[in-house]
Amino acid sequence: MGKLYICGTPIGNLEDVTIRLLKTLRCVDMIACEDTRRTIKLLNRYRIKKHLVSFHEHSRKSRENYILKKLQQGKHIALVSDAGMPLISDPGQELVRRAIEAGIEIEVIPGPSALISALVVSGLDSSSFLFEGFLSERKGKRRQSLIRLKNETKTVILYESPHRLIDLLADIEEIMGENREIVIVRELTKKHEEIKRDTVGRLRPYFQDKPLCGEITVLIAGREKKEEQVDLEIVAAEVEQLIEMGVDKKEAFRMKAR
Repeated sequence: MGKLYICGTPIGNLEDVTIRLLKTLRCVDMIACEDTRRTIKLLNRYRIKKHLVSFHEHSRKSRENYILKKLQQGKHIALVSDAGMPLISDPGQELVRRAIEAGIEIEVIPGPSALISALVVSGLDSSSFLFEGFLSERKGKRRQSLIRLKNETKTVILYESPHRLIDLLADIEEIMGENREIVIVRELTKKHEEIKRDTVGRLRPYFQDKPLCGEITVLIAGREKKEEQVDLEIVAAEVEQLIEMGVDKKEAFRMKAR
């Protein structure tokens, strides 16, 4: 039985590789990749020659069967996406599930991730966040998702394509308000990297007539939490209840203070 390696690859700068990734790509029998033209650039950069097999959304089912068969025959295979970690808004989830069911060993080779890199550079709250990937291309469904996220207090992270960015920003502005703080990260780790931080009302005109390319990460600041108002009469009643239950008076006050 072979082993399936899930490999994170650079999201832009080809120097963002690990020694472990290079060792893995050199030792496997085959590399399953989303786009052979993208992967070959990485392999050429580090003088790695391997058999490539395309594995993308349109060929997923037939390729899954082929890859699983090769794994069961003892072949070691690396799974890579065009950029970043496979399975994160990229194909591979069903392949991994089927490999687990077949008893095939799986090993992850960690690497760059656009969503994490964008989050830490955004300046927004990183203590907790919600990753939604690509919202629907259909306007109605996209707006439904934004309505659902409107009152989210965590930082929301989205992926978007260049030709749909303006429509997304227009919907965010209408649904969440022009003063909602957002960060747009484009061409991360590449030569023309761009990070814009402002309200959606100010950033939408900036990108309106700007030619865009590459994948884009959009981060939406969570809605501010409203502090709960404390009703002192209720607190006093709860203290009295604790005392009646046998709790020391000072301890009862301490408990309610906490």
